Amino acid sequence: MKLTQARIKPVPESDWTIAQKRYLEPIKGKAPFYNISATLARHVKAAEKFNVWAYHVMGESSTLTGRHREILILRVGWLCDSAYEWGQHKIFARNEGLRDDEIERIKVGSQAEGWSAIERALIDAADELHDSSFISDITWEALSREYSDQQMMDVVFAVGQYHMVSMALNSFGVQLDEGVTGF
Repeated sequence: MKLTQARIKPVPESDWTIAQKRYLEPIKGKAPFYNISATLARHVKAAEKFNVWAYHVMGESSTLTGRHREILILRVGWLCDSAYEWGQHKIFARNEGLRDDEIERIKVGSQAEGWSAIERALIDAADELHDSSFISDITWEALSREYSDQQMMDVVFAVGQYHMVSMALNSFGVQLDEGVTGF
């Protein structure tokens, strides 16, 4: 973790405003309650808008498989040195069928043994977008051998979304949730 304590603390349930209750109660009731949600609730209007996009990237409207999406997200979390992102998405990645050895290989990058051609291209795309905000022609061609235009767009959207999320997590000092390990 870049910070050992939050710069922007999660809103305690006892302090929730009506708007924060409207935002947080459905999240708390349906899924584990993440520190990021209660932190984003400090700016509830932005959080509500943010979630619309986040649910596209993570949800059924994305054209990426869960496995491919999680490879991208974990690579971004690693590149951005976001222990929170890495820790949460290790859990999601396992749920999408990634093995622990594959998750660890994401740290090495596309040159690690065992990646398929499309997985290698996904990791390269995440690296290139992180480094230069651009996917090279070589990587674009490798992705487009298997991906539709919408999938190509969703690659960029996923990397961009989780780059922003990693910046927020790191800068706000969002702490790991109970039972979640970072790197």
